[in-house]
Amino acid sequence: MAIPPLAMVKDDISAGAKSKVKSSVQRGIRTKVIETYPLLAPHIDEIIPKKSQLDLLKLPDRVSLYALDNNPLFWQHMDDPIIPHLKVVHAFPQCFPQIGIDRGAIRFVLSGAALMVPGLTSAGGKLPEKGSELKEGEVAVIMAEGKEEACLVGQLKMGTEEMKEKKKGVAIDSGHYLGDGLWKLTID
Repeated sequence: MAIPPLAMVKDDISAGAKSKVKSSVQRGIRTKVIETYPLLAPHIDEIIPKKSQLDLLKLPDRVSLYALDNNPLFWQHMDDPIIPHLKVVHAFPQCFPQIGIDRGAIRFVLSGAALMVPGLTSAGGKLPEKGSELKEGEVAVIMAEGKEEACLVGQLKMGTEEMKEKKKGVAIDSGHYLGDGLWKLTID
């Protein structure tokens, strides 16, 4: 199932019900995060300490947001992969698979448009080499040419090898980008 257009909402979103996560569920979330992002394993106690209390916030379109001390950490649509909030990506950028977009794609991504393959396959774009390619459905962090911080995180609609072959189409149709509703969300 595709990720909903939650993160492509340009307006502010408001969180619905906020509840405490049971300790058994919290252990499961920690495990799922480490399975999905193995490079986060050394940092998991810093992100979600064992004795901490995670909060679950219900967002529009059946999206769950996990937060600790009112800081968003991860979000998930139903049973789709758990995806890090950009604040987690900025704190631990080396722990996530990255691809790069050229300068021309930056303004479109930051306005909520789908990430198109030409922005990744042009001269300024950066895709992983063969052998470390990313597959369809994997979560990737998008870095912008000439910028330090990630600008988008989302689930790939096609693998990176297919992107290199086709050189057209949609790479990520929805995700969490800098300045979107999820970025601006205030948790009280």
